[in-house]
This record gives sequence, structure tokens and C-alpha cells, in this order.
Amino acid sequence: AQGTPGAAPAVDPMAARVDSLFRGVTGTGTPGCAVGVARGGQPVLARAYGMAELEHGAPNTPETIFEAGSVTKQVTAAAVVLLALDGRLSLDDDVRRHVPELPDYARGHGTGITLRHLLTHTSGLRDWGTVAEMGGWPRGTRAYTNAIALDIARRQGALNYAPGTFYSYTNTGYVLLAIVVERVAGVPLAEFTQTRLFAPLGMTRTGWRDDFRRVVRGRAVAYTPAGRGGFRLDMPFEDAHGNGGLLTTVGDLLRWTANLERGAVGGPRFVEEMHRRGRLVDGRTLTYASGLVLAPWRGVAEVGHSGATAGYRAYLSRYPDHGVTTAVLCNAGHANATALARGVAALFLGGAVARAPAIAVGDTTAGAAAGGAGALAALAGTYRSARDGRAVTIAARDGRLRWAERLPLVPVAPGRLALGEEDTVSVEGEGEGGAAASLVLRAPDGDTVRYERVPAWTPSAAELAAFAGAYHSDEAESTLTAAVEGGELVLRDRYGRRQAAARPLYRDTFGGERTLWRFARDGAGRVVALRVGEGRAWDVRFERVGARPGVAGRGS
Repeated sequence: AQGTPGAAPAVDPMAARVDSLFRGVTGTGTPGCAVGVARGGQPVLARAYGMAELEHGAPNTPETIFEAGSVTKQVTAAAVVLLALDGRLSLDDDVRRHVPELPDYARGHGTGITLRHLLTHTSGLRDWGTVAEMGGWPRGTRAYTNAIALDIARRQGALNYAPGTFYSYTNTGYVLLAIVVERVAGVPLAEFTQTRLFAPLGMTRTGWRDDFRRVVRGRAVAYTPAGRGGFRLDMPFEDAHGNGGLLTTVGDLLRWTANLERGAVGGPRFVEEMHRRGRLVDGRTLTYASGLVLAPWRGVAEVGHSGATAGYRAYLSRYPDHGVTTAVLCNAGHANATALARGVAALFLGGAVARAPAIAVGDTTAGAAAGGAGALAALAGTYRSARDGRAVTIAARDGRLRWAERLPLVPVAPGRLALGEEDTVSVEGEGEGGAAASLVLRAPDGDTVRYERVPAWTPSAAELAAFAGAYHSDEAESTLTAAVEGGELVLRDRYGRRQAAARPLYRDTFGGERTLWRFARDGAGRVVALRVGEGRAWDVRFERVGARPGVAGRGS
């Protein structure tokens, strides 16, 4: 571990325990992390590990500047909230009041998108980076700007859902908020936050990556593993910011989050508004507020947010009932900053933190309580989300279940299973042969998604051939080509690059690691469109080139 330059080596037993948490992640000759801890708003620990720059052997220190990824969102949100408290805008403004270039989604949904929708990820806007990736240029392959992100948002003819009806994380909303700040305040977000937030709070080493070519003294270079113990550069070469792009240190993050507790800048109304959780039209209250997630973690109230941009990783969390704050910033793409920060928090919270769930993946007692191996095997199969059509495959092997063939599904009671530490899956209905008819995934905030069992589908050669052709999307500014190669359907982008393997999921639908491809048919059964869905852009339509106009019907 590297302490503050010039400081005596740490002998604090707590520091040694913190060091042990990072030992498996970083070491000499590898990128690393910095960690800071505060109690009652006062720093009590600052440590750093690994290298800030591998080529010249510069080490990380607690004063090293990292990029904070989506931890940035709370800073962008704070700027918007300050403008609202100034009376210069309302959080209930329709975003088109400030960004009229956007489509008028109120025409199709009966309600427009408000700034509050943007703050809480309830706008329904597709994520601009996801759409850019569909167009063949993922983030990191082009020098994206806020103007380009706005142009992508402007081209979208549809939303994931009507504003306020669901939650889906989207970077588009926070780029738009950065644009709103600039247009309302009359100065760039970087200048506004420096004057109103960073300088008053003493955040002297914090700024923005709004020009990726700018030289930033003391900044760590980001890396990802390259195999055989090596690393490769993985920097965010883009100027788009507001959704991310904050350059900062663990010490400055501790100063920042202390203000969210006390309101030295902004006052009590600022603190209240920053922690106001989103509320959906059905009355459900979310865990997401203005760039902050308010949810219990192992029995302890937590206010936090994670971040990941290129090879940077971050987590900032506050435990208000105990006066503890942890900040972790890493320049190692393989580092789990969330787990590291929470591990450090657990050391300082002591007995207040509940133990992790004790049921193991293959716990036979739990299996028996859920109905035995036969009942578990009956859950195996493919299920389709009633919300966005995404498919999940439940695999049963050696008496154990896996969600999406990877994540352990642990039986805890008849008809109920645990997915991770917080989510649960309920079995509802009985299909043919005693198989489960549907599964309902429930999150801690009350969100529920129903997954309906769908029959396995093995397309014939003739069925595969019917999908071959070119499909174009004005929204993604791209053309995808489907072709049968080696007996399987292959999709290539406009540059001829093969997309992830398209394996059949259910009728007319294929999937890769992250992408869903659903072919749509007209009333006569002809394939006329391809609908591409990813986690943050649910249903982007690609029209078949040369197909006669028709209404998508069965198979869609």
C-alpha cells in the first residue's frame, strides 16, 4: 500500500485489514486502486495500491486522480438541483422546454419527459451508447461529444416505455441534464460546478474530462487485463460527460458526500431534493434518487453509487446511521470497486452488518424444502420477459439451478428461490408435464418482471433462409445483414464484422450474450423487420431493405 507522500508507514491494525482486502486485486507492476474512509465527515483512512502508470512505474497514491464513472451522476444532478433552488428551472419542466430538438414523446404517450424523469432514470429514453454500439461504433471507438449523444437521442422515434412507468438506467438522461445546465446557467457544466460546488467544498483536485486530450497532472491511466498477466490501455477517449467524466480523488469524494449529509453548500432543501427517490405512476417508490441509490445493504442503510468507464472503476457509499463513508477509485478494469468498498465498510461498521446469506448453491436442505430435485428440474427451460421480450434460460445440473446459465438460483421455500443477496424468483402456474408456466423476478424496491415459459425452437434450414437479407435503421444509422453460414444465422454490421453468435431462443427470436434479435412478420407471414434489443435500448427497429410495407404481426 502507498500512503500519503511524506507520511510515516501505517501501523494501524485497521489499515492492515484494509490492505488485505486489496491484496488479491493489485500488486507491484499492476494497476490498482485508492481507498478513503471517513467517520462523522472526518477522514480516518487513505490508502493506495498498485500503479497509476505502468510504462514509467508511477505508483498510485491517495492523491491520485481517477475517473469516477457513473458516480459522476450525483454531481450533474446537484447542479440541476441548485438551478431549481435558484428558481431558474423546475424539476417538473418538460425537457423539451430546454432541449427542443428532442421528439415530442407526449404525443404518443400522453405525457412528456420531465427533468425529474431524467434524474431518476424513468424517462424511457434509450441509452445513447447502446444505440451507438448498434450502429457499429461502441463507446471508446469514437470521440463522442454531448452534441453527438444529443443527435442520437434526437433520432429515436420511440421510447423503451411511457415516461414514469418503469425504471431503466440510461446515460442519455444525464447527458441531457448536462446540456440543460449549460443552456440555463449560460456556462458549461464544468464551470458551473467548479464555481458552485467544487471550490466551496475544497475539492481542489476535481474537474471534468470534457476534453479528453487535456493533460491532467496526477491522473492514473486506466487498464484492462490483456492475458498472461499483462495489461492494455483502456481510456475513455471521448468528451461526452454528465453521465460520467468526473476526474477526482478519494479525498475529494469524501468531502463531496459529506456535503450531501450536511448541506454546507445548498442547504437543507438541497439535501432533501438530492435524496428524493423516484416515484412511478403506479405509486411504487424506487431506490434511485438524484444520482444516488438509497437501499439497505445487509441490514444497514446505504446511500451509494457505482461507476465504470473504460478501465476505471468506482464506488462511493455512505452509511448515515453509523456516520461511515467509503470511497474506492480504481484504474484496473478487473477490479470490483463495489465489493471492495463494501468490504472496507464492513470492517468499520463491525457487527452492524449482517452476515451474507448462508444457503449454498447446492444446499440439499433448501432443495428438499422447495420440493426436491424433481421440482428443481421442472424449472429448467427458456422464459421470455413480458416486459421487453428478453429471454432467460434456467439450467439444472447436478441438482443445482442457474439463472441465465450462470447465476445461482437458491431454493429457500416451496415455489420461491433467491437470486443473489436481494432478488427473489417465484414460481407461478403449472404447465405441461408439471413444468413451471412462469417465473416472477422481484427486486427489493418492489419491481416485478414476469417471465413466461416459451417452447424450445430449432429452426429448419428453410426457416433460417427466410431471415437472410439486409435490415436498416435510421435510428441507429446502420444496416445489419443476416446470412446463413455453416448452418447457423449470422448477423454482421455494415463493416462486415460478425456480431455475437445468434443462437435460437424461441420462435423468430435469437440471442447473444447481451443482444436480442426478434424478426417481425407482416400479416402474410413475410419477414419484414428486425427488432434489436439490449439492456438499455429495448426495441430498436431495423426495416428489411426492399421489403414491401406491412404491419408487423405474428412472430414479433
